[in-house]
Amino acid sequence: MHKNTNALVKAIRFATLAAVAAPATVMAGGFALNEQSASAMGTANAGAAANPENATTVFFNPAGMSQLSGTNISFGAAVLDIDAKAKTSSIRAIGADGQPVDEGDYRNGGDIADPAVLPNFYLAHEINDSIDVGFGIHAPYGLAADYENDFAGRFFADKTELTAIAFTPSIALNNGKGLSMGLGLNVLYAEGRLSRYQDLSASPLAATGAEPYADVEGDDIGVTFRVGFLYELSKRTQFGLTAQTGTELNLKGDMEVTGLPGAPFTPVTTATERVEVPLAIPESISFGARHKLTDDITLLAGATYSRWSRFEELDIVSREGETGQVSGILGALNGGQAPDPINHVTEEWKNTWQFNLGGIWQATPAWAFKAGYAYDESPVDQYVTARIPSTDRHWLTLGAQWKDVASGWTVDAAVGTLIFDGTAKVDDHEYSHDDPTGDPISLSNYQAEYDLSAWSAAIEFSKAF
Repeated sequence: MHKNTNALVKAIRFATLAAVAAPATVMAGGFALNEQSASAMGTANAGAAANPENATTVFFNPAGMSQLSGTNISFGAAVLDIDAKAKTSSIRAIGADGQPVDEGDYRNGGDIADPAVLPNFYLAHEINDSIDVGFGIHAPYGLAADYENDFAGRFFADKTELTAIAFTPSIALNNGKGLSMGLGLNVLYAEGRLSRYQDLSASPLAATGAEPYADVEGDDIGVTFRVGFLYELSKRTQFGLTAQTGTELNLKGDMEVTGLPGAPFTPVTTATERVEVPLAIPESISFGARHKLTDDITLLAGATYSRWSRFEELDIVSREGETGQVSGILGALNGGQAPDPINHVTEEWKNTWQFNLGGIWQATPAWAFKAGYAYDESPVDQYVTARIPSTDRHWLTLGAQWKDVASGWTVDAAVGTLIFDGTAKVDDHEYSHDDPTGDPISLSNYQAEYDLSAWSAAIEFSKAF
């Protein structure tokens, strides 16, 4: 018992430290991430709300803990690598003065996304025949993009980062007649960064040739709630349903603008201001079904609806009003009227569906093999930006599971590939916060088609005590 307790403590420490250090990723169902569990990833998350294989059910459907016995742990990590590049031949960039950026030097910005490591840890414990409790640490949301400094669209995007870590306490109750209910919290810690160069070509500072650099960083803590149901229709068939509330994070931090031309145009060369960036987290609802076709073959299906229409804009809002340095300078350049918000980006995302199909073949008592497919709609519709170039995608996965009967450990491994529907067509403009879907407010424009591809791999270790 002492050895098992030490192993559990080490697993928790590993998952916590890795999650804090994990880089963000980009473009996985809006900024939601699919890679939460290797055992579920092997079937493209198909039927995960109805298939409580191990403690990862804390994330997919807390009601599933009622079908686990004793104490269960699962921990592991996924690697996600997305290749996102603007096609040079199609890039068109126009500055605020209506002239081509860099006199036709249309750099494509390079590969904007680095590989990301996404760790996770889950625990479920049986209190008695009717009550189970659980806990999880995982990265439910994230995105990242980092362009080269001379990127043609640098006046719209440079660095974009979001890292979110969730701590998920949960409880499950069952009536002993095949019906279970689960409740859970997601305590989210999120931090983000937005940066870009400033286009002064149509301002009184145009003659200076300056391109100031604006960098915003902030963080916040928020809470969402999850409820789940699991119904065992028969020994071979069961259904799961889980829903999660949305919330709005306010990433509070600082904005720093460097490279200002200085006197006599501006009083300083570097300006700072306390700001916040509101960020909407969507509601979602998932349905899952599991059917054991034979003793060796299990079929899985699922669907998830996400209310991404909450994400209407990406704004930088001053916490100092017109007294802030950045707001004061922008007000002076704008005839004395400081902009509110400091910066606005129209997003106007749409609600989306994800559909999943998968299967498990129990080849031997020790070995099982998995496969899955998911169709994932992109929430990005009319306003496709350089910060989040996206399009619909198809997710194909394969997985394998090995059980060591003697020790009780189970190891899952999975690989997947994302196939995107064509190219992501970016058409960035500047819009007014007061009329976000109206006509652009300047001649600034960045257009490009992005080639997107991705692969992922995950490993997971599980044990019941």
